[in-house]
Amino acid sequence: MAPVTSLAETVRASLAGVPDLGYEPAPDPFKLPPGMSFGPCSGVAVNSRGRILVFHRGARALLEFDGAGKFLRSLADGLFTLPHGLRVDAEDNVWVTDTGSHVVVKLSPRGRVLMVLGVRANAGEWHQAGHLRCFNEPNDLAFGPGGEIFVTQGHGKGESRVLKFAPDGEFIGTWGGDGKGSGQFNVPHSIVVDGQGLIHVADRSNARIQVFDLEGRYVRESGHPGTPCGLALCQDRRHIMMAHGHTGMIMKLDPAGKVLGASGGQGKAPHRYGEAHFLALDRRENIYVADTLNWRVQKLARR
Repeated sequence: MAPVTSLAETVRASLAGVPDLGYEPAPDPFKLPPGMSFGPCSGVAVNSRGRILVFHRGARALLEFDGAGKFLRSLADGLFTLPHGLRVDAEDNVWVTDTGSHVVVKLSPRGRVLMVLGVRANAGEWHQAGHLRCFNEPNDLAFGPGGEIFVTQGHGKGESRVLKFAPDGEFIGTWGGDGKGSGQFNVPHSIVVDGQGLIHVADRSNARIQVFDLEGRYVRESGHPGTPCGLALCQDRRHIMMAHGHTGMIMKLDPAGKVLGASGGQGKAPHRYGEAHFLALDRRENIYVADTLNWRVQKLARR
């Protein structure tokens, strides 16, 4: 009988010859007020002013820091059930996905609710006709070149799909479904739209990234052994940084999904992760990684 290969061994083998990513962990990057701690950190984003937003599973779930890590304020206290994804749009509006309440919420930069997609505490499927239009555990979202909103859903019991909306929240259409075939998903966990208008979806439990055009037509895919969890665009809007889930690896990918650099790993030490869940980059391409199992966000600074 052939020896069983562990996931860690499989990932290491897939990265043979890949150079180090070239980052160092920054010590204690966030200055929280006395008595406050992070809970499980699910999301992180950086706005146009260089401010860092952290989405975590705690009493004050959405926190804002300046670029030096100084705590500024919390936003929309008490609104969220199970924080998951976090994105900032071109106007610095804050968008979150709440898998517990089955909603996507758009907030102003100061935390006022501007739009809600889905029906709070109602899980279901989204249909073109009818009044009750529900998500089933929305994971992440991205914005198209015309302001379109793309939402991935299906974290637990929900069917794995991508849903497309107009900028005003009007439902346009959906694609996907559970499975392993091209255009199907098994937990589409993260989504970005690159500068060419191509949609990249981290199909986590299928261990791959699938690429689509803006109408949802399949273009290509790349395999990534493990659990590809979080995607963030680099400044050129072509290359992608990926948080590779329970492997604890942070990877830089070219537009075709080839790994150009990698570092990190499983553990509790600096630049080690329980689950590298989502990540964000600032203008200098410093990386912020949200870790759900180690209850922290780490900053990685370029050497």
